[in-house]
Amino acid sequence: MKKVSVAGYPRIGKNRELKKWTEEYFKGEITKSELLENAAGLKKGHWLTQLNRGVNLIPSNDFSFYDTFLDTAFMLNAVPERYRKLGLDGLDTYFAMAKGYQGEKGDVRALPMKKWFNTNYHYIVPEIDDATAFRVNSEKPFDEYKAALSAGIRTKPVLIGPFTFLRLSDIRCKDKTLDMLADRLVSVYQELLKRFDALHVEFVQLDEPGLVADLTEADIGLFQSIYGRLLKGRGALKILLQTYFGDVRDIYPQLTALGFDALGLDFVEGPENERLLEEHGFPKDTLLFAGVVDGRNIWLNDYSKTLALLRRLARAVDPERLVLGTSCSLLHVPYTVGNETRIDGKVLGRLAFAEEKLSELNELSALFDDADFEKNEKFIANGGRVRAISGDEFVYEDVRRTIAGLKADDFTRKPAFCERRKIQKEALGLPLLPTTTIGSFPQTPDIRSLRSKYKSGKMERADYEEAIKAKIGEAVRLQEELGLDVLAHGEFERNDMVEYFGERLSGFLFTQNGWVQSYGTRCVKPPILFGDVKRLRPMTVETSVFAQSLTKKPVKGMLTGPVTILNWSFVREDLPQRDIALQLALAVREEALDLERAGIRIIQIDEAALREKLPLRKRDWRGAYLDWAIPAFRLVHSGLKPGTQVHTHMCYSEFSDIIRDIDGMDADVITFEAAKSDLSILRALRENGFRTEVGPGVYDIHSPRVPGVGEIKDILRKILRDMDAEKVWVNPDCGLKTRGTEETVLSLKNMVTAASELRDEIGKAIS
Repeated sequence: MKKVSVAGYPRIGKNRELKKWTEEYFKGEITKSELLENAAGLKKGHWLTQLNRGVNLIPSNDFSFYDTFLDTAFMLNAVPERYRKLGLDGLDTYFAMAKGYQGEKGDVRALPMKKWFNTNYHYIVPEIDDATAFRVNSEKPFDEYKAALSAGIRTKPVLIGPFTFLRLSDIRCKDKTLDMLADRLVSVYQELLKRFDALHVEFVQLDEPGLVADLTEADIGLFQSIYGRLLKGRGALKILLQTYFGDVRDIYPQLTALGFDALGLDFVEGPENERLLEEHGFPKDTLLFAGVVDGRNIWLNDYSKTLALLRRLARAVDPERLVLGTSCSLLHVPYTVGNETRIDGKVLGRLAFAEEKLSELNELSALFDDADFEKNEKFIANGGRVRAISGDEFVYEDVRRTIAGLKADDFTRKPAFCERRKIQKEALGLPLLPTTTIGSFPQTPDIRSLRSKYKSGKMERADYEEAIKAKIGEAVRLQEELGLDVLAHGEFERNDMVEYFGERLSGFLFTQNGWVQSYGTRCVKPPILFGDVKRLRPMTVETSVFAQSLTKKPVKGMLTGPVTILNWSFVREDLPQRDIALQLALAVREEALDLERAGIRIIQIDEAALREKLPLRKRDWRGAYLDWAIPAFRLVHSGLKPGTQVHTHMCYSEFSDIIRDIDGMDADVITFEAAKSDLSILRALRENGFRTEVGPGVYDIHSPRVPGVGEIKDILRKILRDMDAEKVWVNPDCGLKTRGTEETVLSLKNMVTAASELRDEIGKAIS
């Protein structure tokens, strides 16, 4: 049998245990030693699960309390001085970098957070300046290897590679060049490798997903320089260079010439890698870790297709040097189908979560060595399960006809933006620098309890709806008391911004425990998009109308956009994404029109995940994604009246290079996450003549710290240096769902005060 490797494994626990323990530690409900002890047991359980499912090359150091990229920064001593000055111990300094700190030892904001390539996972962006002194600052990778070894498991330690680490870090050096930083970083990695060699580690996995994006000649030269040094003097230690999320077309010849012991290539999202092997060959003395089991989707592997791929690969690579693996870390899928009891058995048989993917690898390994595999009962059973569900019962011909009949005018809102803006200014009568929130308010334990009681049948629907209305009433009164200009109903009835809508549309299925990590302790449960999408009934009108009835100020109708629903769902692999996006757009459009008819004057259509499925290489952008993603959003609002103001929200991605496409969405107001990225988007907005009104987030909602009035005013002044005050909105950088009530009230109060004071200053300056 071929060896089997896993690039990384989920870490939150089968029942989100790590989330629970970490949040209890933050609240002081468990001690540090209890947190560490619990985590040690969790890690051991994950290693044993992989061992028992036939994995030969089990990863260690893929565990993290918050984020592996942050772990890497901490390990390399890339800890900015402001966090060191707090005088906290190692773990608490680490958490201060992740989520900020506000207490008796100081007041610091968290490091920025961005999307991890084209996934819904978020990584913490390290900060490197002239004071950064790289050195080995953590025993974590060695301790985890030794802990696994003591349990009888020899793992392959996993590290973020130095090239990707530098490429994704925020480098603020004035006196050090990139080459100088790389030189110092290589010295630290050399020390790490020597220490692993001394522990008799067989393989170290260095993750370099940065290689699957656009690379310049300078990038390629930097990579060659780094690894030309790193690969020398590594002793008996073997280096696996692991890539994922795409292909390595820009650097394949140089990559294969460097002399790695093993190369990990993704053949799921990087089919171009197969062509590279066929045309350029593969080094005879190098192992190929072939990523053939999808680490990002939940569908059963089709053994017939995968075995055909492996046969083709075996023509370019000695079969004895072929290792079967996952396309990327299994971090991006739920733990196990075994946790699900409510999904129809036939559908359940089509699903494979992390544990099931381990079994798939093991079975594929055995089948690959079986000359008569087509008669093997496991191969036959797999084929039956793959063909069991066609999804025909989820087909709506009327929806398909509507999509087929769409014309250019269906994607164009009239009149043009400038005319609409004048109409809306007069109709809404909002002040300069209008204040608002992104939508959701804290989901407190009592709200979660209400929803749980209702779902479990312990609470009547009428009682539940009255309780939710009471919460909406409290939120509206609070916003009026705080002085916000545009209100939200709080979204207390919503479990998740995608799942809530999926539950009210056709074509979706839902797991009980299909949790995946989004960032830190934040986990999401993506729905399964299984068939044609159709709106069956109004989804948000009742709550929005009720909230609006409580105030004379405008209350936003809150919708999730079609692209975000698509991107944050597990979509059946054979469904055309463009068509499903347009079906979703039709459904959300119907809801938007109903909101407008019910008297809602502002409608927010969130597209937080717009960038996620954008190809990593710019040359692949057109046709593959943007040419249907932007029109899908426009279809939602094209039928609205000119006086209805359309908002959208985007977060935690790099938007500067698609800013013209975002302007082309033809929204009236766009709010961005910006607080954690030091408002870096402002320059792109100015340089591209961004016409849409904009609300760059003025404080970070992923941290419990409360920003002061002066801090927010400074941020607003920075915004106003680049933006016309007539086009600026004031808002947090994302929804408030994960925050506590007290910190939310204080933060919003300071935000409103800052906007009011600055508004007065501008008024005095004009007069």
